[in-house]
Amino acid sequence: MLTNYRKYWVGFNLVKGIGAVRLGKLVDAFGDLETAWNAAPETLKAAGLSQRIVANFVQLRHDIDLTKVYDDIQAQGIRVLTWDDDDYPARLKELDTAPPVIYLKGKLVPEDEWAVAIVGTRRITAYGRQITESIVRTLVRSGVTIVSGLARGVDGIAHQTALDAGGRTIAVLGSGLDRIYPPEHRGLAEQMIKNGALICDYPMGTPPDARNFPPRNRIIAGLSLAIVVVEAGRKSGALITAEFAADQGREVFAVPGNVLAPQSKGTNWLIQQGAHPLLEPEEILHTLELTMLASQQQARTVLPADATEAQLFALLDHQPRHVDEIRAQTNLPIEKVTAALAMMELKGMVRQESGMRYYAVREPGTTYHTE
Repeated sequence: MLTNYRKYWVGFNLVKGIGAVRLGKLVDAFGDLETAWNAAPETLKAAGLSQRIVANFVQLRHDIDLTKVYDDIQAQGIRVLTWDDDDYPARLKELDTAPPVIYLKGKLVPEDEWAVAIVGTRRITAYGRQITESIVRTLVRSGVTIVSGLARGVDGIAHQTALDAGGRTIAVLGSGLDRIYPPEHRGLAEQMIKNGALICDYPMGTPPDARNFPPRNRIIAGLSLAIVVVEAGRKSGALITAEFAADQGREVFAVPGNVLAPQSKGTNWLIQQGAHPLLEPEEILHTLELTMLASQQQARTVLPADATEAQLFALLDHQPRHVDEIRAQTNLPIEKVTAALAMMELKGMVRQESGMRYYAVREPGTTYHTE
């Protein structure tokens, strides 16, 4: 897709009332958004847009210079990613409500597929700070990317701790990327651009209105394998994020706290509802099977696959097979099979069940090359 074609996605992102569902209908009806952008009002109504939305669109189309809008975005060092882009986050793309357009400042890398969200109250206690720092340091040491919302309290501490530990971190904003909020986190945001990313699905200039934050929480959850709620009141944005995570099939962890403390009422309630009670940070790694992640990432970079690995990987699927069965079907010496499987397990290409039974793992966003 040509880069300047993204300007039509940006244009429709500016139209009030057009979200993922309606944009999908437009793509289905017109084949591409350039055609939809130039369509007559009657044709847009026939494609399923209401009279009010069509009126909003026609007025917007008349008032803006779409090329200038897009050029201004690029001039600020901001990328536009759409459903059609290969580097649109794969895990986010799985969602039925995946945003059609996301704005990105910084860089996403394949390793960001292994991300965990850390969220919680803005009124963090000393206990919450200590727990947040411990969780983040443990995850970063294992190569996990930290996702949060750049808010005061738990969010900001999670981002800063990840950077201080040499890790990657991603912030999902409830405003345009040119409206960093809270203002005291502008310096933190600049640090994150160098070793992570800022993301939002709101157009440039969108202010940080309270109503923007609950919807953005679906993106925090959508980018992550799991969400950890450190401290949260019974009515808080962190619990909304946890609800999105549960609906999306993500793991939800909550840190237990003092039953009398307002900051623990939400986390204790989550545990009562079935969230994992998080007593040790390592429990996240074990639950998500990420204990060997750092080794896997390094091995993928420095250890190329060979013909033996290619043969084994082509044979294996999601059904575990005993090593003797694998040897018989490949007609390779047993020692060569076991050595290759051990290396493939380190690289994250296969996993082993009890009794020397192996199955293939095809992680999203990973390409296996053979020689």
